[in-house]
Amino acid sequence: MIAVAIQCGDAWTDGTDWDELAQKAVTQAALQTPHGDLVNEAATVEISVKLTEDGEVQALNAAYRGKDKPTNVLSFPMVQTDMLAGLANSDDGEILLGDIVLARGVCAAEAEAKDVALAHHATHLIVHGMLHLLGYDHETGEAEAEAMEAMERSALAALGIADPYEPIVNLHEV
Repeated sequence: MIAVAIQCGDAWTDGTDWDELAQKAVTQAALQTPHGDLVNEAATVEISVKLTEDGEVQALNAAYRGKDKPTNVLSFPMVQTDMLAGLANSDDGEILLGDIVLARGVCAAEAEAKDVALAHHATHLIVHGMLHLLGYDHETGEAEAEAMEAMERSALAALGIADPYEPIVNLHEV
């Protein structure tokens, strides 16, 4: 089973049920992969999701990626990709898959620029982060990026969220 432990900073308190949103996002992301069986495993696969401020994400980005600026989402896998297939064989029945961290200011600005609800954009970023925890990467090549985007689209569609990669058509220019 997949369990999400969420930490929600004050800036994210807006009436959204972030616990439910994060649980649905990580579950749908997993279901799009060969690791979808994690959803129903007896072992508990835990994902930590932290919704925080830009400053904290900037510090993490600088410390772990050498980029001294905030970014929308960071993922910190705790399990090597080649070990994912054997997760159900954990001795203690609990596995920490990794952490996903979102920056409120960056996420809100991106959502506004894309003219989408913050909750929808955050869902997309949590799905994206979960795919990283499961070993997917969009920076290793175009084919990998396209495969990851296809999984994101499929997970979001299952959650009733529009394709985030669909170009926005300005009807005033058509």
